Amino acid sequence: MNTADLARYMTISPDLTIRARLGRYAVVIALAAIAILGGEATRLLFWETLASAYISVTVFVALTLTIFYGLEHIFRLDTGALLEKYRNQQIPLAAALGALPGCGGAIMVVTQYSIGRTGFGAVVAVLTSTMGDAAFLLIAKEPGTGLAIMAASIVIGTISGYVVEWIHGRDFMSVAGRERRIKSPPPFRFGRLNWPWLALLVPGVAFGLMAAFQMDIDAALGLPGIELAVGATGAVFSVALWFINPCTSASYVNRTDADMADRVWDKTTTDTCFVTVWVIIAFLLFEMTMLWTAWDLRNLFASAGAIAPLIGVLVGLLPGCGPQVLTTSLYLQGIIPLSAQLGNAISNDGDALFPALAVAPRASLIATLYTAVPAMLLAYGWFFFVEF
Repeated sequence: MNTADLARYMTISPDLTIRARLGRYAVVIALAAIAILGGEATRLLFWETLASAYISVTVFVALTLTIFYGLEHIFRLDTGALLEKYRNQQIPLAAALGALPGCGGAIMVVTQYSIGRTGFGAVVAVLTSTMGDAAFLLIAKEPGTGLAIMAASIVIGTISGYVVEWIHGRDFMSVAGRERRIKSPPPFRFGRLNWPWLALLVPGVAFGLMAAFQMDIDAALGLPGIELAVGATGAVFSVALWFINPCTSASYVNRTDADMADRVWDKTTTDTCFVTVWVIIAFLLFEMTMLWTAWDLRNLFASAGAIAPLIGVLVGLLPGCGPQVLTTSLYLQGIIPLSAQLGNAISNDGDALFPALAVAPRASLIATLYTAVPAMLLAYGWFFFVEF
């Protein structure tokens, strides 16, 4: 690796906003402070939590992404042409694209709206059905729940899109002809850095399967500490790759086949490391709170009662996938109820809200507020008829 490559790997791209760069530094500094300055019990819990996040979540997310992005590349479609060709079916098509794990489908629909190929109803449909990167986490850990929410999202997104289009018309707040360019750094090439991370996934997936069957990995292999070593190393490597990578899923949208031919692994690494960081944050928030205080977050959310679904919906209105991955992690740990997760899944727009705000700020704000309506109905319907 030459000096230029090393410099590129060791610095965060200037294409990132100042806020995003500061956020990455803050996360890394906070993790380093816990690992170095914490007491013995804190440090041990820190490394055990990182290992648990990697083995119980990261490896399955990576496996899911590899399959999904591989199939996506093999059966690549021109989404813009598809939406324009089937103009009368745009709303269900947009809902289906939004329900796909990740934010790529939603970003495609939003960008097509900016040039007049899709209507406002399609934007509402795709933002309603989008769950973003949190979908990968949910499918990896609870595939039945994840697929059920995806199916429900398509139906709810389609209905919402048609209702909104009936109210406002297809061209409501159209921005065609006055679109703004959405800036996104070119897809990041991990190069040789990708292969050690991918190599760690081989034992990682095996350990993840063993853990899923409640096996004692160290005892089964006769290697004390092997689970902690592999898991912690994989987690640290994932955080490092996230730190140096300026890209998100948006960087891979609407690229040519030539651009994407060798990008399946890079895209898998990009999204998996992003999800991993937020899962680590969620796990650490829970574990460190339990260690440092007498609070029990499960009891805290259980006592929230009818407010829990509302919290899930309100968090979903925040742009970006990070808060949504955090919410899903809390659900998978049993800290928040399914009603809150359902509300979050419907109301959240993932990273798609960022380009939406760039090309049509007023339309996107109204559209994302519309997503809160079915989210509240579903969340509280489930709460009162199932959980209450």
